[in-house]
Amino acid sequence: MDLSLTSTQEILRDSARDFLTQECPRSFVRDVDETETGFSPELWQKMSELGWVGMVLPEQYGGGGSSFMDLAVLSEEMGSACLSTPLHSSAVLGGLSILDAGSDQLKQEVLPSVASGQRILSFAQTEPDYGWGPESVNLAATKKNGSFVLNGTKLFIPDAQVADQIVLVARTSTGASPDQGITLFLVNKNTPGVSTRIIKGWTGDKLNEITFENAEVPASSVIGQVDGGWPTVERVLDRAGIIQCAYIVGGLQRILDITVEYSKNRIAFGVPIGTFQRVQDWIIVIVNDLEASRWTTNEALWKLDDGRPDANLSIAMAQVVASEGYPRSAEAAHHVHAGIGIDKEYGLYLYTKKARSLLSYLGDPVYHRQRVAKFLDM
Repeated sequence: MDLSLTSTQEILRDSARDFLTQECPRSFVRDVDETETGFSPELWQKMSELGWVGMVLPEQYGGGGSSFMDLAVLSEEMGSACLSTPLHSSAVLGGLSILDAGSDQLKQEVLPSVASGQRILSFAQTEPDYGWGPESVNLAATKKNGSFVLNGTKLFIPDAQVADQIVLVARTSTGASPDQGITLFLVNKNTPGVSTRIIKGWTGDKLNEITFENAEVPASSVIGQVDGGWPTVERVLDRAGIIQCAYIVGGLQRILDITVEYSKNRIAFGVPIGTFQRVQDWIIVIVNDLEASRWTTNEALWKLDDGRPDANLSIAMAQVVASEGYPRSAEAAHHVHAGIGIDKEYGLYLYTKKARSLLSYLGDPVYHRQRVAKFLDM
């Protein structure tokens, strides 16, 4: 098992770091965060031209055909910059859902424009009864004259405010177990009866409420098999989850760098505060979370790309470690920084907001601990 980067991945990391350093300084990230949509079309266009958006999609659909480890290298650098873009929602969650279950015609129609960044997808699963398991999917899709009528609400959905279409997880029937009767749909956001609004709050990404009121969609909008969508959702959530872990690793690394630098330069009682034991204790918290997240993530990525049967176990474990570690380390960094940590010009708060949002996105630590126990037959 070799968890080190290849020479090609090192080049990707360095070029991404250079680009993000030049194009996305902390002031830019802060300014985008404070806009209504939290989205920069200009930056999205540049990322698309670099081939980042479609990296993980196959070449036959206009993508780069890259491995998940390749995409994780990029995601880590984006996490270091604390950058919010629709890449994760559109190409990973949305694009991989269509790649996994969609017909050949649907893939040909949709994936090339997703890979080029011309079409943005949002992935809508969670509802007011928040959860990432099949038992929490209750939005009803009812058959009517060869179409489906959608009724219900999706809540805390990233990137819906800028999406063209929504990959929707809905319930078309009830079965013996909650994972039966779930169907995926590709829904145009401008469909009559579909409305979105941005939820106001202290969140790392713009999150949305999407309401479906007798929204009628054709049968051709179904992705895959009616009532058979949950296996696709599980596979896609695993892949998206480990890419999110890589993003968190990047954020943790930047938090550590910022905090260590501050502890060296901040003078109290005539000495750098980094010489104080309690300050060192907080920095050690960050180091531990970073290293644990990095290596559990890299092991899971290696297993995923290698096709190992226990990749889902390692992914769930990495999600527990990373999603817990990010907000804990952000809090530790604030203990070291004290008052300046909330200064908007300084920018540490951006990572804290992101860490709080990602704690439960794609499943909170309790959910993933339950998955670990399930995979271990505990």
